[in-house]
Amino acid sequence: MQTEIYRAAWLHDGTQLHHGAALVVQGGQVAGVLGADDPLPGGARLHDLGAGGIAPGMVDLQVNGGGGVMLTPAPGAIARICAAHARLGATSILPTLITDTPEATAGVIEAAILAHSARVPGFLGLHLEGPHLDPRRHGAHDPALIRAMTADDLALYLRAARALPGLMITLAPESASPAQISELARAGVVVSLGHSACSFEAAQAAISAGARCVTHLYNAMSPLNHRAPGLVGAALDGDVAVGVISDGVHVAAPALRLALKAKPTAQLFLVSDSMAVAGTDQAEFTLGGRQILRCDGRLTLTDGTLAGADISLPQSVAHLVAVGCGLERALAMTSAVPADVINAPVGRLVAGRAADFVHLDAALALSGVWQAGRRLEG
Repeated sequence: MQTEIYRAAWLHDGTQLHHGAALVVQGGQVAGVLGADDPLPGGARLHDLGAGGIAPGMVDLQVNGGGGVMLTPAPGAIARICAAHARLGATSILPTLITDTPEATAGVIEAAILAHSARVPGFLGLHLEGPHLDPRRHGAHDPALIRAMTADDLALYLRAARALPGLMITLAPESASPAQISELARAGVVVSLGHSACSFEAAQAAISAGARCVTHLYNAMSPLNHRAPGLVGAALDGDVAVGVISDGVHVAAPALRLALKAKPTAQLFLVSDSMAVAGTDQAEFTLGGRQILRCDGRLTLTDGTLAGADISLPQSVAHLVAVGCGLERALAMTSAVPADVINAPVGRLVAGRAADFVHLDAALALSGVWQAGRRLEG
């Protein structure tokens, strides 16, 4: 079996940055990491990638679409989205369903179970963003489809949790009871709070019930006020993981820096919140029959409401570094941290794991992607 060695100026193993290190790959798996002064194994083939560095294949927990399609029950949609994002550097993702009908939700869950059975590369499970949200903070979600969680909904999600490798559900405390949140959490579902106008106290009650994440910090949630801290305050102050969109559009630089200061490294991660246009040159698409426009790095409804983001995770890392985050932490926010949030065996370059990795050039632009040791084209 041929041993492949990949070397660049630096290597990030998912948590730490190493200068001069090299990645050892055998049979599609990571065989180890060599230090700058370690000798190369006999017979190994060296790939000198030059400037920049090697990092784990990125992990994206909020991916609404890509490759020209949104997440639907349609055959092949999940595989197409996973493949599109792998080429963009996110080799492991949670395809995400935006608020939809009960029938569409059940259909996507069945499609996700089939994708898991088929071992679709890069598929980590499913993220249901809605429909149990607060219509006062609907954002680009169709408010007509938002509703409270029922006993039938809960039973469906518990079955999905047993059948899928990972399940995240974004909900608002206004639309799900603490008892429902507790039951989901006990079943292994990652309950994430979002699209909510809830009070700080209501958010704390949901966290105490088992919610352990917050979806796209600052966006579509009750803001931080000095007397009413809201969901933003609960996210920054609480023992919960927090996703954030780093695109220069959804969150201003000072707010990003505040989140970096408030949250420990293990509790803050990046998401792309990508839509159908990711990985394409499409100028528009439809979401629930509504036109979404793409212009100057923004995706909006015709009334100007933000409708997802138009950025990849490598681009998100570059933006975060530009506003003051250290490279070591920024890369952890796209690898080990989100992987740990859903307890997935990805996001780290350690022996025995799949050889999913990326090469970023000196400007942190994506230069190459490998999945299970194979370089992806395009």
